Amino acid sequence: MGYTAIVDYGVGNLMSVSNALKYLGCDSRITSSPEELAGADAIILPGVGAFPDAAEKLRAPGLDKILIEQSRQKPILGICLGMQLLFQRGEEVRPCQGLGFVWGTVKRIETNKKLPHIGWNSLRFFNDSPLFRGLDEGSYVYFVHSFCGVAEDPAQVIARTDYGVPVVAAVQAGNVYGTQFHPEKSGEVGLQILRNFTELNCG
Repeated sequence: MGYTAIVDYGVGNLMSVSNALKYLGCDSRITSSPEELAGADAIILPGVGAFPDAAEKLRAPGLDKILIEQSRQKPILGICLGMQLLFQRGEEVRPCQGLGFVWGTVKRIETNKKLPHIGWNSLRFFNDSPLFRGLDEGSYVYFVHSFCGVAEDPAQVIARTDYGVPVVAAVQAGNVYGTQFHPEKSGEVGLQILRNFTELNCG
């Protein structure tokens, strides 16, 4: 039986993701091993903290190159900061290069509302992604962030939310998916998203 690899690069909320997958009956491994990442059916890239620090911690052991290589063969899901790292660039703290799966830049949310954006917010779906199979428009999920991806290609945006301004909530680029919100903290809706992700390799 296969497993989902959860990338351990020193900045992720690893156990909550692992526990959610365990609840779903999915085997997972928290790992930074290139061999285990290559052997996984799917990969999840979590993340908490600042964009440049996370990008450096991915690049130092060469995990960025491994993720790019593995994305050609299997689904990858970035969560929160992990989703932001999927973009070409980030502007948090200082300009920094991301993984480049999604065209665009991660910027501070230009809103009159209080930052960080913390709490439950509803989703509007776009471009019909399998990640949201079985979910209703307006489903609520849990966010914690002050920065968000500004996508240059609308075709790569699969969900938005509103926080005084439209905010990109989820993206897709080929086999690579990202959620700005935390599915592992989003109740039954989040569990369905994780279930959908782990079933992507099942046809």
